[in-house]
Amino acid sequence: MKKYLVGGAVRDRLLGLPVKERDWVVVGSTPDQMVALGYRPVGKDFPVFLDPQTGEEHALARTERKSGRGYQGFTFHTGADVTLEDDLRRRDLTVNAIAEDEHGELIDPLGGVRDLEARVLRHVADAFVEDPVRVLRLARFHARFAPLGFHVAPETSVLLKQIVDSGEVDHLVPERVWQEMLKALATPAPSVFFTTLQHCGALARILPELDALHGVPQRADYHPEVDSLVHTLMCVDVAARAAFDMPVRYAALVHDLGKASTPPEQWPSHRLHDVRGVPLVEAFSARLRVPAACRDLAVLHTREHLLIHRALELRPKTLLEFLDRAAAFRSGERFEQVLQASLCDARGRLGFEQSAYPPADYLREARAVAATIQARDVLATEALQGAAIGARVQALRIEALTRWRAARASVS
Repeated sequence: MKKYLVGGAVRDRLLGLPVKERDWVVVGSTPDQMVALGYRPVGKDFPVFLDPQTGEEHALARTERKSGRGYQGFTFHTGADVTLEDDLRRRDLTVNAIAEDEHGELIDPLGGVRDLEARVLRHVADAFVEDPVRVLRLARFHARFAPLGFHVAPETSVLLKQIVDSGEVDHLVPERVWQEMLKALATPAPSVFFTTLQHCGALARILPELDALHGVPQRADYHPEVDSLVHTLMCVDVAARAAFDMPVRYAALVHDLGKASTPPEQWPSHRLHDVRGVPLVEAFSARLRVPAACRDLAVLHTREHLLIHRALELRPKTLLEFLDRAAAFRSGERFEQVLQASLCDARGRLGFEQSAYPPADYLREARAVAATIQARDVLATEALQGAAIGARVQALRIEALTRWRAARASVS
C-alpha cells in the first residue's frame, strides 16, 4: 500500500498559494484493508476513507467509464491493480493531475507542472467531454486563477463547446450548478466564471436568465459600458474586490435580471426593471435552490436599488418606509448588506469603479437619527396601547428625520 498527495494541495503549493485541505490517493489497497487500518469509510459512489488521526480524505485509486447521461452516468473500478497513473489519467485538468510521494517527489505523467508554469488550464484526455460538471469546474478554476495569468488551452475550449453541443450540460442538477457557482462567486474574479461559460455556449443552457442580459443596451450616460451583462459582471467583481459576504455578491449578480424583459422598443431605458426583476430573481433562486440569506437579500436589493440610489431625494416618510423594509432597526446584517450591494451597482460601471457613493452614508445616518426614537421612550411619557404605540413611534421618527434633513440642508 502506498499513498500520494494529489490534486489541489500539490497544485496550490507549487503556485505558492495556501493549502487549505489535503487529499490523498491510495494505491495497492482494498476497502477491507483500509478499515482494518482504522480508516473510516465515507464514500457513497466509490471508496473514500477518513484518516483516524488527521481526518483527511483518502480515496482508493480508481478508473471510471461513461455509462449514462450527466455527471452521475459513470461506473468506477477500484482494486489493487489500479495504478497511480491510471488514477491521474481520469482527472479533469493536467494541473490537477500531479501527485507527490512521501519523500516530496512529484509524479507528473501528464505535464501538469509544465502547464502550471505556462499558466494554462488544459484537459487531461478527450474523456473530458463525458462529464458536464467539468464545464463548471473549469470555469471556476479559470475565475480563481485568471488573476495569476491563467488561460484556457484552445483545444480545451473546443471540448467545452462539444460538451454543450452534445446536450450533456442539460443534465446538470440545480444543486450542482449552485455549488460550483457559489465557489466561483468566492473567487477574486467571479466574472471570469460567467464569461467562460458564455464563450462556450453553456451560460445560455445553464443560466439563461443571465445570458439574456447579453446585448441588452443601457443609457451610455449612466452606463458607459452599455451592455447589461457586462455591467452585471462588473458589479460582482466589485463585490469580490471589496471582500463582501456571499449574499452581497449574489445580490449584485441578479439585481438587473429585469432589464432582459424590457421591450426592445424601450431600449436603452429600463423603466420598472426593478419591479419586473423581483419575480425573476425569486424564480432563479428557487430553481437553483439558493439559500434563504442570499435569496432574501437579492430580492430586497432588486426591489429597492433604484430607490437607494435616490436616497438623498427621498421625503422623510418615504425614507422611513424604506428603512423599515430593509430591517434597519433589527439586529442582523441585512441593512448593511443591501447598502453594500447598491455600492457594487454604482461602482460596477466603466469609469466609476472608485467613485464615491453618498447614499450609503446618508442612509446609515438616517437610520441612526430614526433609531433615537424607541417605543419604550414613548411609553414613558404617553399612555398608549396596541397599534397606537407603533403609529406614534413612526410619527416621531418622521419628525426627527424632517429636522435632520433641514439641518443638513442649512449646512450645505
